[in-house]
Amino acid sequence: MQDTILVTGGAGFIGSNFVLRALGKFGTRIVNLDLLTYAGNAENLASLDGNAGHELVRGDICDAELVAALLEKHRPRAIVHFAAESHVDRSIVAPEAFLRTNVHGTFVLLDEAKRYWQELSESDKSRFRFLHVSTDEVYGTLGPDDPAFSETTAYAPNSPYAASKAASDHMVRAYHHTFGLPVVTTNCSNNYGPFQFPEKLIPLMILNALEFKPLPVYGDGMNVRDWLYVEDHCAAIEAVLERGCVGETYNIGGNSERANIDVVTTICDLVDEMRPSADGRRRRRSLIIYVADRLGHDRRYAVNAAKLKQELGWEPAERFESGLRKTVRWYLENSDWVESVRTGAYREWIDRNYGGRPVFLDSV
Repeated sequence: MQDTILVTGGAGFIGSNFVLRALGKFGTRIVNLDLLTYAGNAENLASLDGNAGHELVRGDICDAELVAALLEKHRPRAIVHFAAESHVDRSIVAPEAFLRTNVHGTFVLLDEAKRYWQELSESDKSRFRFLHVSTDEVYGTLGPDDPAFSETTAYAPNSPYAASKAASDHMVRAYHHTFGLPVVTTNCSNNYGPFQFPEKLIPLMILNALEFKPLPVYGDGMNVRDWLYVEDHCAAIEAVLERGCVGETYNIGGNSERANIDVVTTICDLVDEMRPSADGRRRRRSLIIYVADRLGHDRRYAVNAAKLKQELGWEPAERFESGLRKTVRWYLENSDWVESVRTGAYREWIDRNYGGRPVFLDSV
C-alpha cells in the first residue's frame, strides 16, 4: 500500500479545495477521479499542473472496472469520496441523475473498495479508510427552537438530493457492519468559499450583485442555514481521516446560523464596499427580489459539531463574517475563472430555475 489517497470528485468545489490543501500540507500523493461535468472544473486545479503528486483521471464512479483498475494500480491507503450531484433545485427538476451518482456510484465505490481491502495484508487492512462525505440535509428540517442536528438525529430527508445522500449514508454503514469495511462518514452544513459553482446561493448572489442583476431570494428569505467555510471543512475531513474512529459519523458545522436574506444583504454591502457603483450611490440591496419558494424547502438546518471537537479537537477557525469577506473578494479577483464556468448550459439553467418563478415583492 502506497501513501496515496484516491479522491472522488476532486475537481469539484469542496474536493478541489481538499486536494489543494492536502498536497500543500502533507505531500500525500492524490489520484483524483472526476467525471468533469458542469460542476467539476479542471481549472480549479491549474496550480497543480506538472505536480507529480497529483493525477487527474477523467472517469465515472459508476464504472466498476475503472475504479478497480485505479485501486489495483495505485494501491491507496484511503478513499475520500466527495463525488456527488449536490444541487437541490437540480434534484427537483431531474432526480434520476442523483440516484445514479449518489446512490449507485457510492455502491460501486464501496463494492470495489471492499474487494481491494479484503486482499490487503493485515497491517494495511487496519490502516485503510473509506471516508464518505455527506450532508446535514439527510436529517430533514428544524423548527426555530429545535436543538441542532447531532449524529443520533433520525434521518428525514425532504428533497430528492437529500434522499439520495441518505441512501448512500446507509450503504456506507451497511458495508461496515456487514463486511467490516473501515468507513467513516461526515455530515456537513452549507459550505461556501473559493471555486464554488455559481448556481449556489453565495456565489450566485456575489456575481449578480457585481453586475447589478436581480438577486432572487426564495419565499420570505427566512430559511436558516449553518454556514461552514470550505477550508474549515477540509481541515475537519483531514482530522476524521487520520484520527476518526472506524464506523463512526461526525457532524461538521460552522457555528454560523444565518437567515438567507441576511446572507444576501451582507453580500450586497460587501460588494458595494469593494466595487461601488459608478456614481457611488446605487446600492445592491435594491436588487433583491422575492420569488416563489422552492418545493419542499427545508426551513432550518443547524449542526452540533461537539463530538468532533471533543474527540478530535476540531472547531471552525473562520467566523462567517471574515469567511464571507474572503469569499466575495476571491470571486471579484478571479473573473477569468468565473467566465470559464459560465457556459451556455449554466445560463440556461439559471434562466429555467429562476426566470419562471413568480416575483412576490420588488425589493427589501
